Amino acid sequence: MASNPGRILTTHAGSLPRPRSLVELYVARTKGQEIDAAVLDAEGEAATQWVVDRQRAAGVDIPSDGEQVREAFFLYLQRRMTGFGGGWDRPSGNELNDYPEFLALRREMLAKGTAVNNFQPPMAIGPVAYADHQANATEIAVFKSALDKHAGVFTDAFMTAPSPGIVATALKNDYYPDDDAYLDALADALSFEYKAAVDAGFILQIDAPDLGLERHMLFHDKPLSEFVGFVDKVIARINRMIEGLPRDRVRLHVCYGNYESPHDQDVPLGDILPSLLEAKVGGFLFPFGNPRHTHEIKLFQGNKLASDQYLIVGTIDTLTTFVEHPEVIADRLELAAEAVGDPGRVMAGTDCGFDTAAGMGRLTSDVVWAKLRALSDGAEIASKRLF
Repeated sequence: MASNPGRILTTHAGSLPRPRSLVELYVARTKGQEIDAAVLDAEGEAATQWVVDRQRAAGVDIPSDGEQVREAFFLYLQRRMTGFGGGWDRPSGNELNDYPEFLALRREMLAKGTAVNNFQPPMAIGPVAYADHQANATEIAVFKSALDKHAGVFTDAFMTAPSPGIVATALKNDYYPDDDAYLDALADALSFEYKAAVDAGFILQIDAPDLGLERHMLFHDKPLSEFVGFVDKVIARINRMIEGLPRDRVRLHVCYGNYESPHDQDVPLGDILPSLLEAKVGGFLFPFGNPRHTHEIKLFQGNKLASDQYLIVGTIDTLTTFVEHPEVIADRLELAAEAVGDPGRVMAGTDCGFDTAAGMGRLTSDVVWAKLRALSDGAEIASKRLF
């Protein structure tokens, strides 16, 4: 934060529910069906206005465009960048080996084909480069137009872009001589979106589930040190990508995969936090609202943020229909303020996005808006106690 706001601000992790008609268009396109591009554009623009309106009604201070004009938080890049094609099945690691009944149910759900499936993505089969600059510019313009209707209401606004690490692990390398070369190429290409978001006046949120998720997927059978080495490589490239951007206009979101599962194979935050704190960003967003990682907020008592950094505390679980009580949110924020040492460097957020791939969202929109309203109410309670 550039300055102490005098209260706890509210934000979230980016993706928000999409209207069913928009989801159906994305699913149809994913299946190779012909769709009317003009209809898709109009649906995306209307959906963006809708989610901005709903964020205002819920009391969100720092909104996003809900990623409405993207079919999924990283898959959209196959349409903006060159070099991707074919397809492969992402490995699921060993996370669900102990839960065969749950695994069968999950596979049945994915097989229904009613959502965009980001577990069967394309691969890198040629040189990767950012090509469709107009699509990015249009997304920015649509978001700005939606915000203009609420001029002076929001404190700020943010846009998301994936880390080079999640793209490298999800969109398999089948072209570059090694993974390091692929990471470098992705970093060079994605730098365009990073800079474009900041130049447009938005906060850039870098979505990096790879820095937690891939421990129990790609690296599940490898030593922890090898995974931490991967984290260090991605952080080094992110630091290079954001060099020259204002530090306070960049934040990093790390999680363990936004899907319902036992999550008992998640890497402990303490194992990776020292590496994550090497990121030269202004803020961090970590998931503390779910029952697997709530306790890890205490780590910030011993792992201190830099004096100009802030923490967005995930206090909302995006995978349960329980609407958190505002008092619960307030309690979590107070614990976070105690751990960080300054309530002025704490924001209230969600653990992850609500619909990271179109139609895969666990919750209906009415529940989502209720959760965001509770987030705002809880932040207000905590603010009265802390300031």
